[in-house]
Amino acid sequence: MKSRSILVTGGAGYIGSHVVRQLGEQGETVVTLDNLSTGFRDAVTSGELIVGDTGDAALLEKIFGLHAIDTVMHFAAHTVVPESVANPLKYYRNNTACSRTLLELCQKHGVRHIVFSSTAAVYGIPEGGRAAEDAPTRPINPYGTSKLMTEWMLRDLAAAGGPRYVALRYFNVAGCEPSGIIGQSTPKATLLVKVACEAATGRRDHVSIFGTDYTTPDGTGVRDYIHVEDLAKAHLDALRYLRAGGDPQTLNCGYGHGYSVRQVLDAVARASGAPLKVVEEPRRAGDPPSLVAVAERVREVLGWEPRYDDLDTIVRTSLAWERKIAARDPSAYWAA
Repeated sequence: MKSRSILVTGGAGYIGSHVVRQLGEQGETVVTLDNLSTGFRDAVTSGELIVGDTGDAALLEKIFGLHAIDTVMHFAAHTVVPESVANPLKYYRNNTACSRTLLELCQKHGVRHIVFSSTAAVYGIPEGGRAAEDAPTRPINPYGTSKLMTEWMLRDLAAAGGPRYVALRYFNVAGCEPSGIIGQSTPKATLLVKVACEAATGRRDHVSIFGTDYTTPDGTGVRDYIHVEDLAKAHLDALRYLRAGGDPQTLNCGYGHGYSVRQVLDAVARASGAPLKVVEEPRRAGDPPSLVAVAERVREVLGWEPRYDDLDTIVRTSLAWERKIAARDPSAYWAA
């Protein structure tokens, strides 16, 4: 009898690769499916890598036929909010339609558990800038809507006897694995901490602040930044919860407090020992002024205990990885 395996879609990407590494350290059998459009072979540090698309039904049939997949962790998605506004059908095809294909194959092959990479973008602009899991879901961009539609499919499929699931709504993910084994090398990244660290290492000539007139303490957007290692651990906690018979859950993944854009840039300048060149620009379409998690439930339900809840730690690990890339360190993979 084949041992049970975990299929990780998008496991060569930023967040997925950190989860794959932690799964491997726990002795799990991992199969990664990634088309490498934004991921990297070298980021997959455990198990087998299969190069292909999540929406390829024939490939999924082959994977499920060869491996005893009882759990799917689904990360594969496009994630750039401004791009989703400019090209919405790209997001509905990849994030929603491909997810539907994956779920159909999961149901057909008896997958028991799904851990889904969702997003705080499903909340849109929450009242008071804070969002609990029962807050209204009113996404203001196609990225958030495309993810919310997959949450609905998971909910309805579970109610019809399909796999039980945990959907994790990420807030702003940042940081890198502290020892420098893997990191974030996403091409044309838009996540603030990475962009600022690229500027600090000379890979960008400046960092932009998009909007300085928000109704926030310093006029810049406020976000709940969560270290990628803590977020990855939440996926392993979700797996343990589901294996113990837990009911379907949708949970926020954040620390419950936020930092402004200016505070993040100050932290990067502090870590690098030099000021950043900052350019102030108009607001971007689809960006809420403030988005911070109400995050008690993930702790209560999964027993999740973060270890890296510190902005300077988040920035320091990000900057260390960017310095490896800037130096073209052969132990670091980077975008061409």
